[in-house]
Amino acid sequence: GTSEEVAPPLQQSFMIPKKEINMVSDMAKWKRSQAYADYMGFILTLNEGVRGKKLTCEYKVSEPIEKLVALLNTLDRWIDETPPVDQPSRFGNKAFRTWYAKLDQEAEKLVATVIPKHLADAAPEVAVYLKESVGNSTRIDYGTGHEAAFAAFLCCLCKIGVLRVDDQMAIVFKVFNRYLEVMRKLQKTYRMEPAGSQGVWGLDDFQFLPFIWGSSQLIDHPNLEPRHFVDEKVVNENHKDFMFLECILFITEMKTGPFAEHSNQLWNISAVPSWSKVNQGLIRMYKAECLEKFPVIQHFKFGSLLPIQPVTS
Repeated sequence: GTSEEVAPPLQQSFMIPKKEINMVSDMAKWKRSQAYADYMGFILTLNEGVRGKKLTCEYKVSEPIEKLVALLNTLDRWIDETPPVDQPSRFGNKAFRTWYAKLDQEAEKLVATVIPKHLADAAPEVAVYLKESVGNSTRIDYGTGHEAAFAAFLCCLCKIGVLRVDDQMAIVFKVFNRYLEVMRKLQKTYRMEPAGSQGVWGLDDFQFLPFIWGSSQLIDHPNLEPRHFVDEKVVNENHKDFMFLECILFITEMKTGPFAEHSNQLWNISAVPSWSKVNQGLIRMYKAECLEKFPVIQHFKFGSLLPIQPVTS
């Protein structure tokens, strides 16, 4: 092919039949599904795409990427327009429900700004994942299942051909990173509870993927080793370049006391000799602790883009 050819989508695009979106009821079926294979393939493709790269490096920013950032900026602005309310309980500020109701109402319109007219039929299905990605409005909580819904939202945009292979770095560094900023703001503003938290035994109260992709960024770094991320000075000097360190900074802002006590799993990870070992270990842990835990994945939605049918190939 010639160099003028447009990069292919990360996954082949196809037309979307109108289908009901269903939830997972059977873990074995989920692990054998096309959805699981596509989702995990997407996570691992991006993991390779950002390997050894800084957040601040040069990369291509396409129009759909810009539109996704604009969508996230809108969500951010709505937080400013919906201040927390006075209430007796410290956690789970009810103003989140007002903020969420606005997203619920506008999600399809927001998604329609990102996808071209000829794919407009996909908007309702893709919008489901966006709505699921910001937390639960009844419980006012947020966790790795919601984070997975955002990754699934991006995966769907790849499947319909809106995002392409050469968008990989921008998907993580520009879109996902902006998503994390907005989620941190939500978590802080509305004092959201961690969803399905394992407390001190979990990796983090709210996120998982930025630790996977963030550890990949640090593979073969000339002087930053896993043992360095518990050093405050190292984190302060490098967090703008590496997602992993940005996550550590947020944890230390939100929690008090010794790091080894409030984040025991991460403390243990700091003893692993290399970033590639950390990265492999986190991928295994993500499958076991997030994707294969019923409370996390029970709300995962299936449709024509991420089907529950078993993998064909």
